[in-house]
Amino acid sequence: MVLVLAAGGVFFPGLFLLSRRGLRELPGLRWEEPDAVIVSARLVSSVQAILASTAGYVVASTCKDVIEDRHWLAATYTQFAVPYFIYDIYAMFLCHWHKYRVKGHEGCSQSTVTLAKCYLKKEFLMVLHHVFMVAVCFPMSVLWREGKGDFFLGCMLMAELSTPFVCLGKVLIQYKKQHTMLHKVNGFLMLSTFFACRILLFPYMYWAYGQRVGLSLHQVPFSIPMEYNLGSAILMAPQVYWFFLICRGAYRLFMHPKPGKREPTLKNGHTADSMATTTATDSMPGSIDLRPID
Repeated sequence: MVLVLAAGGVFFPGLFLLSRRGLRELPGLRWEEPDAVIVSARLVSSVQAILASTAGYVVASTCKDVIEDRHWLAATYTQFAVPYFIYDIYAMFLCHWHKYRVKGHEGCSQSTVTLAKCYLKKEFLMVLHHVFMVAVCFPMSVLWREGKGDFFLGCMLMAELSTPFVCLGKVLIQYKKQHTMLHKVNGFLMLSTFFACRILLFPYMYWAYGQRVGLSLHQVPFSIPMEYNLGSAILMAPQVYWFFLICRGAYRLFMHPKPGKREPTLKNGHTADSMATTTATDSMPGSIDLRPID
């Protein structure tokens, strides 16, 4: 387990550093530091999501018995991904710090301590999610379940399927492309995958368990220990909240589109408003520009 944890601790930060350096130093790119940091963070999140959803699909499709069947990827990838959540807390802070260096942001000084407080206030739910994954979900998945339920762990890993679309949406917002067809198509795909893999996921797992024990879907919650229902509710609650924000953003984008105004260019074609708009969407794992830019 230690070797797998160490591998994840090297892979995710290493990929971030490699991507940032490439975007800054490769001929023809030479990006500014803020842009390189933000895009590199999105890239690492997308890679982790692809790895997680692929591993989850392999595990879930292999385990025919949802309780007893086992697959080595279930425990191994869970251990490998733990360092990602720790790294991502810091990566999100770096993104936050670079965005607030842009003029026009009020309420936060350039003090690192003040920015850290603003970051924790703004990203509290996401940071809490990451801490919960490391401090609660990881010990439960490795120790408490005693090798049972790999199918359900695989299903949970597939919840990451929507993340690449989330990351692409944020990059498109960063580059003022939120009124393009690509952004709208990406938003539709993100909305669909988020709903299927993060909302319908929980009823599906209840249904799959019911099929094994001969119960209908509505009978399952009353036949399992209450802590299982409580755990599912805790995991599902932020997903429902984020999905509501995504739907609200989709409605505003498709029903009230506004062409962006010309604004003073800062770096690499960015404007203060474009980066501020991206900042406003980072508190959820999915966003397709929640407001037209005024």
